Amino acid sequence: MNTRVFVVEDDADIAAMVRRHLERSGSCSVATFARGDEFLSACELATPDLVILDLNLPDTDGLVLCRELRSWEVTQTVPILMLTARAAEADRVAGLDLGADDYLTKPFSLRELAARVAALLRRVEWERGTPGGVYQDSHLSVDPARFQVLREGAEIHLTRREFAVLWHLISLGGRVASREQILDAVWGLASSVDARTVDAHIRTLRRKLGEDVIETLIGSGYRFRGRP
Repeated sequence: MNTRVFVVEDDADIAAMVRRHLERSGSCSVATFARGDEFLSACELATPDLVILDLNLPDTDGLVLCRELRSWEVTQTVPILMLTARAAEADRVAGLDLGADDYLTKPFSLRELAARVAALLRRVEWERGTPGGVYQDSHLSVDPARFQVLREGAEIHLTRREFAVLWHLISLGGRVASREQILDAVWGLASSVDARTVDAHIRTLRRKLGEDVIETLIGSGYRFRGRP
């Protein structure tokens, strides 16, 4: 079955170019939208597998759409790739803080766009296919199907990236993961993300879930440490 990709882009030439390139692989079915209201209406009828989202739209701001998608249960975990001319660090941070999974600035390479899309879809497939269902110990409950983390009964908000890093470590069953392995599983090999980004996510997870949840093995990587 084809992957359903929604492209929200008011530049008709760019939208058509992205659609042709992604559909050429034969694995994507792409729908394009020039307005945010049309896009949201389409999402109510059919949930996309991935969204490519411009920020500058004639009727709204892409950041508003990102916030809206993350507030709906059916689109809460749909990967969002922001594709925009806004290159300022503040715009990147705002987009990622609102729940975007990746951020690509214009002008862009179609090959890089396709690689980032493929990496995001691989991660989603990995999350869906990870065996074991809900993880639970005396401290944490982690449910990948509901994208939910409870710490001693209280719900903890994680970004998609933070959740993906946590679940990847949990799925290893106590084995150690290097920073490069985590990058590949969560961001994809095509990503230009620096390995230190993994360290930053680990620090955030420790702050939210407890300092002893993830162990550092110097020279090797990280390991999840559950409690009895």
